[in-house]
Amino acid sequence: MKKLLVVPVLALSYLLFAAFNPTVFVQATIGEPDTLDPHLAYDTASSEVLFNVYENLIAYKGQSVSEFEPRLATEVPTVKNGLIKDGGKTYVFPIRKGVKFHNGNPLTPEDVEYSFERGLLYDPEGGPMWMLWYAIFGVHSRDEALEEFVGKSVDEIFDKSGEPKAEYKQKVIDFYKQVVDPAIAVQGDNVVIKLKRPYSAFLNIIAQSAHWAAILDKETCIKLGLWNGKADTWWKYKNVAKEESPLHTYANGTGPYKLAEWDRKQQKISLAANESYWKGPAKIKKVIIWAIPEWSTRKAMLEKGDADTIDVSIEFVDQLKSNKDIQIFRNLPTLAVTVLLFNWSVNPNSKFIGSGKFDGNGIPPDFFSDIYARKAVAAAINYDALIQEVLKGSGKRVPTALPQGLLGYDPSLPLYKFNLNDVKTYLQKAWNGQAWQKGIKFSIAFNEGNTARQRVAEMIKMYMEMAAPGKVKIEVQPLQWPNFLDATQNGEIPVSINAWQADYPDPDNFIFTHYHSSGDYADRQGDAFKKFVSTPRKELGGKSLDELIKEAATQTDPQSRGKLYTQIQKFVIDNCISVPLYQPTATYVFRTWVKGWSYNPMRPGNDFYSLYKQQ
Repeated sequence: MKKLLVVPVLALSYLLFAAFNPTVFVQATIGEPDTLDPHLAYDTASSEVLFNVYENLIAYKGQSVSEFEPRLATEVPTVKNGLIKDGGKTYVFPIRKGVKFHNGNPLTPEDVEYSFERGLLYDPEGGPMWMLWYAIFGVHSRDEALEEFVGKSVDEIFDKSGEPKAEYKQKVIDFYKQVVDPAIAVQGDNVVIKLKRPYSAFLNIIAQSAHWAAILDKETCIKLGLWNGKADTWWKYKNVAKEESPLHTYANGTGPYKLAEWDRKQQKISLAANESYWKGPAKIKKVIIWAIPEWSTRKAMLEKGDADTIDVSIEFVDQLKSNKDIQIFRNLPTLAVTVLLFNWSVNPNSKFIGSGKFDGNGIPPDFFSDIYARKAVAAAINYDALIQEVLKGSGKRVPTALPQGLLGYDPSLPLYKFNLNDVKTYLQKAWNGQAWQKGIKFSIAFNEGNTARQRVAEMIKMYMEMAAPGKVKIEVQPLQWPNFLDATQNGEIPVSINAWQADYPDPDNFIFTHYHSSGDYADRQGDAFKKFVSTPRKELGGKSLDELIKEAATQTDPQSRGKLYTQIQKFVIDNCISVPLYQPTATYVFRTWVKGWSYNPMRPGNDFYSLYKQQ
């Protein structure tokens, strides 16, 4: 009954935009942002907003993922122009003058320094700042760098209130003064960033789509209650919870659009053109990004012209192709993978594992630490049907979470196979037969509105219950995007379906993310997973998977690096660490009056500044 009441309200609302308006752009999507804090956000819904509101020092040039152009810096550093020095360890960025933040404050080199340092010191759990730590300092987190500097674990350094213990306080202050601050320095009109060692992907990591390198207004941030820029207070601002961040629902960038409103009740973001934008004001004066989970509503909005573009799952594209007022861009190459993740150590308080034990009404929290439990799920997925029938051919199978197009991709590696007999056999072996004897029950979650992920979850439910009638019960649970993110990041979901789009075009961004104990997905996969990949293995020559991943990332010879990635992936496949579902191709749909659109696989959505509308 509730659902029936919602749709007419939406219909009345979006009819306000029914007449063609060349200055208003409406985008109907499937989920609202998670947060607008650039140093915490790590999802495409948030990233698209941040991409249009904030700016970085440099940007990708056109459709390239390897060429750059200046943005808030006036030049892209190169060895040739003398702005890359010390054998690739020093980058100099001349900062553009005459740029203003949305509140009128002028951009200064000090804003750039503050933005990088605040992000590095904040470094929230599950956030994107590991990339800057890795690129600049060669470690994967603030805590790792701090422990290295102090010589003690974080638990020993800080007391329960989060304050450094007396004997370590000066060391914690010196950590900022001697490690963080010297790495990002203002020199006249330039900002100089010094890397601990050369890292070839550094410019990719800070280019425009990477909002973790967006430039903030120092003065406003301090007024809002963020880090005050002082060495003896920085730890008070680390790991601030999402909702407690002053930037959670507030934004003040230099980009072509200002945040006008975030209506949480309607899941609607409104952006207004920045009329003082340094490159000149945008042609589109108002952008509305509206989360509409129901496909039928999004489709009706596009067909009537009440939306200019919508999110469309590939299985629905054919419903639009006969409409002469809609343009469709299909089979665009991506650097992305969709992967089914197992949580090897679920939060015991999770509502997604039922009773939490083997009694037919749940599973123990560590159920998926058993390889046969993981293999049973892998064998219950009809991969060919998923790609051909659900994705309509707009995707391809990949052996691991490394997409085709990057170094290390090896098409000769084996693929998991759909087989109901194997599902039964693996279930009978799981936990020495306990799973089969006592029965299991758990939930698979996906973000609401994502039909492809929903079909994968339904497929696993159907085939596992078919292979083990009366012994397996699976619930398929749709969650709104922010709730899905929170539940996965809190380690509550035993099986989840996730998509990873490249933060930067390098194999380490996928291999580290999915398979390293410090990767972004590590918390979602649990402590048992972390222990497994960080423990030395005989089959890896006495090294841990973590060690091999680090070795591959720092290897400079492409051929040697490729061999290491093949070894890593063989181990991953043999142990069914996670299940790669497909590498998608991208599809975008617009009204034909939308002009100026181009595609770059590194962009987290639309660049509204480049768009205009013309009938």
